[in-house]
Parts: sequence; structure tokens; C-alpha cells
Amino acid sequence: MAFLSAFTRLAGRLARSHLPRRTVRLRLTLLYGGLFLVSGATLLAITYVLVRHAVMGQVVKSFIPAPDNAPIPSPGMPPPGKSRSVELLPAQFQQVLKLQRAEALDQLLINSALALALMSVISVVLGWVVAGRILRRLRTIIATAREISATDLHRRLAFDGPADEIKALGDTFDGLLARLEASFQAQRQFVANASHELRTPLTRQRALGQVALSDPMPTVESLREAHEEILAAGVQQERLIEALLTLSRGQAGIEARHAFDLARLGGDVVDDRRAEARRRGVAIRQSFGAAPAAGHRPLAERLVANLVDNALCHNTLPGWVEVETRTVDGHAVLTISNSGPLVPPDAVERLFQPFQRLGTARTGHPDGLGLGLSIVHAIATAHDAAVTATPRAEGGLTVTVTFP
Repeated sequence: MAFLSAFTRLAGRLARSHLPRRTVRLRLTLLYGGLFLVSGATLLAITYVLVRHAVMGQVVKSFIPAPDNAPIPSPGMPPPGKSRSVELLPAQFQQVLKLQRAEALDQLLINSALALALMSVISVVLGWVVAGRILRRLRTIIATAREISATDLHRRLAFDGPADEIKALGDTFDGLLARLEASFQAQRQFVANASHELRTPLTRQRALGQVALSDPMPTVESLREAHEEILAAGVQQERLIEALLTLSRGQAGIEARHAFDLARLGGDVVDDRRAEARRRGVAIRQSFGAAPAAGHRPLAERLVANLVDNALCHNTLPGWVEVETRTVDGHAVLTISNSGPLVPPDAVERLFQPFQRLGTARTGHPDGLGLGLSIVHAIATAHDAAVTATPRAEGGLTVTVTFP
């Protein structure tokens, strides 16, 4: 019994392996052939009915009208003055004509069926060829997608020809490859920059520790100074890690949105930074109008804080920072302007990339990590908000965030 069951399963697998794979080309071919068969059969049926009706209507009349003075051949004929007819062909000839008409219709039906069968085969072959030509570019997309890896995302299909659906699919695929290439390149650059930034405080800590240990006659003051510098490097490393986590959280999106007032949030951030602004000699001007929004409040607070910190750090002495919230057409709008050095218009977009600042690719700046505006962009994207930055002609920057 077990042998029979195994043999049955093996036979089923062999039978399935010999069945043609149900590809799109095969389905299109069967569709073309089926449509031609149905259309041809319908056309032949209509033709047969019309021919049969025409043949039956053209029957050779076996009776013709007779004159009124013709003799009455039998008592059953109508009297003079009435419509009468006389037989033209004998009954045998009429029977022969009927047989000929039936044979001609049968021959027409047989020949039409043979022609339909032959043309159906030809239509299936032509449908297979046409479907192959139509799907040739689709097979190119499949082959290219199988060959492309993370190391050769620069490849493109670059289809030419008519602007049909296949070309639109190829152009969409090329656009996807372009976005993937840009994303991979940005990720590689981010990893390289992050590795550099994380290695810097570690190298500094190791150097400070080695210097302290190599001192043959260390004092309490020298050891304390070395430890304070090591702790400062650790704080810088913690800030960088926290900034990276915030950036990752902002890029991950928001699952649940809660209502908050952007004006109150901005007021809290400004109050926390007034002492820092006085230390830097920067005046803070504020104009908080009602600006209800929805999203992740801690992330939104980080967005406002990063913008204010960026405006304080990159400023002149004396300088100013203006923070404004308002509602425009139902949208909560945050605008932060500051005085400062001139910003080239072509460098604004680069400022929102991780570890980018004016004049250098990596941070190395005592007041920042080069992640502030990139975190702002990530949080705004997570909130479906729009961020625009405009350089001021007198120097400085104006950043506007519009919440949905």
C-alpha cells in the first residue's frame, strides 16, 4: 500500500513537470487564439445562415402564372378570372435541386470548419510570436533585476520606442534604481561619517589616558584634569549617540499622533535657552500665535530645539534670533530666522545632510555635531511637514516648517 502511494505521488510529480508553465506569454497566446476562434465561429455561423437563406430564396419556381383562357387541367383548379398557375418542372427535378442545395450547404459548412481550424492554428502561432515580441522588454526588466546588486545600482534600462505601458514600467524601474542608488550612497556616506565622529572621542579618551599614565610623577591636579577631559569626551560621545538615535527615530516615522500646541512648545524651548543666548550675546525675539498641530510631541520639541540651537550657534556678535508660530490656512507654521554669516544659496540643501556644514564635510565644530538640521529634516518628514530654508541677504538663515 505504501509503495502504491509513493508511486502515485511520483507519477503526479512527473505529470506536473511535463505541463507547460502558465506564463504570461502562454496566457496571452491562448487568449488571442480563443478570441479568434470565437470570432471566426460567429462569423462563419452568420455567413452560413445568410447563404442558406439566399439559396432557399432563389428557388427555381416550379409554378408560373397561367392565362385566363387556358384549359383547366383538373376540377381542383380555380375557375376562369381567378389567379392560376401551371407546373413548370416535374417533381423529380425539384427533388434533385433540393438535394443539390443541401449538399452545397453541407460542403460550405465543412470547408468553413476546415478553414476555421487552419486559421485558428495560424492565429495561435502568430499570437505566440506577437506575445513574445511584446513581452521581450519585460523579460529584459526581469533579467536586469536579477543581475543588479548593491554594487552596480548605476545600471539603467533606458528603454526607447513608443511610450506604452512597458516603457512606463521601464522608466519607473530606472527611477527606482536611481532612488536606491542615492539611498545606498547616502547610507555609505553616513556610516563613514558616523564612524569618523564616533572614533574621534574614543581616540581622544585613549590619548588622554595614555598621557596620564605615562607621566612618571602624576599629581592630583594633573589626574583630575585628565579625567575631566576624558569625561568631556564621553559627554560628546553620548551627545552624538543620542543625536543618531533621534535621527533614526525620526526616519522611522510616527505610529500614533497626538495633538499639541506648537506655540507652547516653542515657548518652552526658548525659555530653556535664554541663558545660553545671553552668554553668546544673542537677543531672542519671539511671536507666538496659536498653532495647533498633531504628531509626536518629544520629536517635535527636538525639531524646534535643534532649529533654535542652530540659530544660536551660527550667529554673529551681537546677533539676534526670531522665533514665530502662527496658523496659515489651517496649517501650523514655525518660522525661525537669525542673523549670521552669509549662506550661499547652493549650499542650503547640503546643510540638511548628516555631518554637513559650510566649509567642511564633517563637523569638528565645538558647538555642534553636524546633525542638527538633518534631524530637523527627518522629524519633519515623519510628521509629513514641509521644511524650507532661505538665506537672508544680510546674512543668516530663515527656516520655515509647515505642519499638515
